Amino acid sequence: MDIQYLLWLQELRNATGGMFDEFFNALSKVAVDLMPFLPFVIFWCVDRKWGYRFILTLGIGDLLNGIIKLTVCAYRPWIRSDLIEPAGDSKVAATGYSFPSGHTTEATAVYGTTVAWQHKRRRWLAVLCGVLIALTGFSRNFLGVHTPQDVVVGFSVTLIMLLVVGYGQRRIDGDDRKLDILSIIGVLVVIATLIYITVKPYPMDYVNGVLLVDPNKMMNDTFKACGAFIGFLAGSFIERHYIHYEIPSGSKNLPILGFIGFLIAFAWKEFFAPATIVMALGGHWGNFIGRSIMWFFVVAIWPVVITKNTN
Repeated sequence: MDIQYLLWLQELRNATGGMFDEFFNALSKVAVDLMPFLPFVIFWCVDRKWGYRFILTLGIGDLLNGIIKLTVCAYRPWIRSDLIEPAGDSKVAATGYSFPSGHTTEATAVYGTTVAWQHKRRRWLAVLCGVLIALTGFSRNFLGVHTPQDVVVGFSVTLIMLLVVGYGQRRIDGDDRKLDILSIIGVLVVIATLIYITVKPYPMDYVNGVLLVDPNKMMNDTFKACGAFIGFLAGSFIERHYIHYEIPSGSKNLPILGFIGFLIAFAWKEFFAPATIVMALGGHWGNFIGRSIMWFFVVAIWPVVITKNTN
């Protein structure tokens, strides 16, 4: 039934001449190419506490998504059925296994946390973010790169995790001892995840002597998630114990410093890390170290730069 649903959407795309393809493709790209940087800017410039919540939700969401993907090892729709033809260049961003949807996970993490943050202050923004979650999830079906169950599980798991993070922050926030214990647990979880994904067996299906899906490539996104989470844990430990970052509200330099920080993080993720560390160390450990550096920069380095340049 899931493939039949995707074929029906494909017929709809063809019947409309692809007029909606770019719209839904853009929604998908925004969810994973731009929105993951929003938590960083919020942490630097708007609200430190909510910034931490955004970053933690996104980090755990990506980590869980990777673990589930590499456990289930579900093939993409166009591999399961040669009748499926994804729209445009949407296959380029469809990395890793299919289940659950990474785009839906990141959209739910960022937009969903915004709903929790703004539902009482700016209800229109909360409603807009809720609509964007639904549209992003639907876009993955409409473009032919995910099944409905990929989207539903990606949303559901992230929503549960979002609620757990919010509850945990309310109960633990300010207790550095408990936060340090949780950080140690987080490091152990990352180590266990890396061991698990590298030693577990993967499907090795061949068609005409060609491997359908290379497990080594499928692991790249999870190495990124593990690296990002380690960078966050290390950076947050240093920030909480030694930096004690306070947003310099009212400073004229703050908006431009926040924008510069975004540009540095974006350039590192999209250009410099792939061209240096990833090229030198490969897709697994290159991505792990590259993302570790970026998230450590966000939490422990750029706050120092902001503080020094606004006082």
